[in-house]
Amino acid sequence: MLEHLKQFIDYLSVEKGLAVNTLESYERDLSQFCSYMKETFGLDEAGEVSKLHITSYLLALRQKGKASSTVTRNVVSIRGFFQFLTLERFIEQDPAQHLESPKQDRRLPKSITIEEVEKLLAAPDISKPAGLRDKAMLELLYASGMRVSELMDLDVDNVNTGMGFVRCIGKGSKERIIPLGKICIDFLNRYLSAARPVLTKKKPDEASLFVNQAGGRMTRQGFWKIIKKYALQLGIRQEITPHTLRHSFATHLLENGADLRAVQEMLGHADISTTQIYTHVTKSKMKEIYDQTHPRAKK
Repeated sequence: MLEHLKQFIDYLSVEKGLAVNTLESYERDLSQFCSYMKETFGLDEAGEVSKLHITSYLLALRQKGKASSTVTRNVVSIRGFFQFLTLERFIEQDPAQHLESPKQDRRLPKSITIEEVEKLLAAPDISKPAGLRDKAMLELLYASGMRVSELMDLDVDNVNTGMGFVRCIGKGSKERIIPLGKICIDFLNRYLSAARPVLTKKKPDEASLFVNQAGGRMTRQGFWKIIKKYALQLGIRQEITPHTLRHSFATHLLENGADLRAVQEMLGHADISTTQIYTHVTKSKMKEIYDQTHPRAKK
């Protein structure tokens, strides 16, 4: 099965053009699935796998306490794998054809208040090149609502500060244009003119927009550590990740009257139902404000 797995990943990369992170997710899920088939049932060949074997694996994930979203992602990976094997005639029947996804746990995205965002954005020491870079990264992430992988993939020519927009490539290699505010543009210009040349002194031809101390492209892990450092400095107890700023971007726009379709476009959601979860967040906030301010709410 592992040989077929490699062929499947190549197919997703070349034919479907999926992002590197998505490919890694497929490969990780299916490698674990293949290992389970081998260790639990002694199965090496995909043609030997039945729906019962797959159901056993999904049940094992549940018993390990995996979230519904994780199990669902595995279902998608397994379905895609066996569909590919069937179409390529590596197997005769698709055992995952009628596989059902588990019911999703509906969890509201975590966001932080505008005041907390302001504190986080003010944390970097902009008198230093690395601090000015951190400031520009945080401002751009909150101004655009991009995924952290999209932010780290940006090159210098993806940002047009004169026109006030950023061009990023999202899931499925889909391009989108996101407008930027004046504050974000200002700090991007300051970073590009004063900090980035210092950081890329040893790599003057580096194309990446955001670079590390060695002058190479900043990684997701590196950026996550930066956010964690500032959150600790500020004494913010709630866990803050790059995704927190994406959630906060969407929530704050909707709280201030932004159109749902516009927010969907900026976030790069293929389905508006994914964006609609943020309306539940804003309704929760609305109820909280009502309870705190209406004179008869507590009587």
